[in-house]
Amino acid sequence: MTWDEMFPMLLESTGQTVEMVLWSTLFTVLLGLPLGVALVATDRGGLFPSAVLNRVLGLVVNLGRSLPFIILMIAVIPLTRLIVGTTIGTIAAVVPLTLGAAPFFARLVETALREVGRDKVQAAQAMGAGRATIVGKVLLPEAMPGLIAGLTVTVVALISYSAMAGAIGGGGLGDLAIRYGYQRFETTLMIVTVVVLVAVVQLVQSLGDTVARRLARD
Repeated sequence: MTWDEMFPMLLESTGQTVEMVLWSTLFTVLLGLPLGVALVATDRGGLFPSAVLNRVLGLVVNLGRSLPFIILMIAVIPLTRLIVGTTIGTIAAVVPLTLGAAPFFARLVETALREVGRDKVQAAQAMGAGRATIVGKVLLPEAMPGLIAGLTVTVVALISYSAMAGAIGGGGLGDLAIRYGYQRFETTLMIVTVVVLVAVVQLVQSLGDTVARRLARD
């Protein structure tokens, strides 16, 4: 296969991977951030202590994290079809990607929030701040460097997951590597696909590290 033949396919597949990761990241944050906050807030000594709710949330998160992604993709095929009307393609892959990454991100959010000094929360309470205000104006801003670092790790994981999504017709670089690099023995295309994936991961990691360091200095 010549470069002129490979380049359009690489360009299209890279665009599909970026689309999958961007949408999945958005929905992962929308689900994982509140879940991580709830894990901290409902814990003993938290803003909304509830042992039962905390155990239930912890069970949900642990269950989501314990399933291998390839199994999760197959298990949620009926849900994917219900939500997007199909189980094949870039948009369909967003559903299992989000469900796989949200519990992972929730634990990272929980870890980042627990690193916020208890004295800052107590100071806000002493000034009469409500619990929602403490979450929005104390916990989240103070934990922002850790949250960005956690988000970076999650995006890198999503890139890896998106490559696996190609195994069930999710499109993207993983699909390209499987269809041409593996099934048709196009070794050159396989190598180029790996290089592109590594480059994307390095770009995301460098950007995330830079933002986290700047926020930590502020």
